[in-house]
Amino acid sequence: MATAPGNQMLEGGGAPPPPGTDMTGICFRDQLWLNSFPLDRNLVFDYFALSPFYDWTCNNEQLRMRSVHPLDLSQLSKMTGTEYMLSEVMEPHLFVIRKQKRDSPDKVTPMLAYYVLDGSIYQAPQLCNVFAARIGRALYYIQKAFTTAASKLEKIGYVDSENETALVESKTAKETIDIKEVKRVDHILASLQRKLPPAPPPPPFPEGYVPPPTAEAEKGTETQEAAETQAATADPIIDQGPAKRMKF
Repeated sequence: MATAPGNQMLEGGGAPPPPGTDMTGICFRDQLWLNSFPLDRNLVFDYFALSPFYDWTCNNEQLRMRSVHPLDLSQLSKMTGTEYMLSEVMEPHLFVIRKQKRDSPDKVTPMLAYYVLDGSIYQAPQLCNVFAARIGRALYYIQKAFTTAASKLEKIGYVDSENETALVESKTAKETIDIKEVKRVDHILASLQRKLPPAPPPPPFPEGYVPPPTAEAEKGTETQEAAETQAATADPIIDQGPAKRMKF
């Protein structure tokens, strides 16, 4: 029994996918066979040959037809073409089977890998697909993190704007209260000034004391000097008028 994505079942009479295609979404398990035979290194290949992952044109099948053990390396090394090798064994839970192409007794090219885990057969994904899946998952979580951070920053900015508005309002209210206090103090001082008697006149200066000139007095003196200078430079005949002109 083979299980495909979406709970699709591959029946025994159906045509399985051709070997070599991407079959990472398929899981094969034959519970009847597992109940009848032990799963060890001697019988695991016979169990694997029941799955749709098996290529019936491989060299192992030719050895089986000649009643030779399909994993006999002394016989496989003399052949060329596609073959399966048992690379890793952890009885009875894990068996790793590698599909490879043999060009000579010493030259083989790995193609695909399959593993039998507790009686279920899977195709191992290729390294590029693993990297693509991991990178895609990492990018998804990075994008999700940036989206979450952006939403939190928007909320923080909204709270800051609310705080600034409240601060401005409180500052305005505080300034209004200060102006009212100033007016109230001015009113109190004015009422006290009306209730108090007027201030007495200053005492007279002693005899012989000349008060220092003030800014207004100095300004008045400068204005008078400027006027006298302007009067001296004027034309005496024109400024005295026609009645005061001298007669000859």
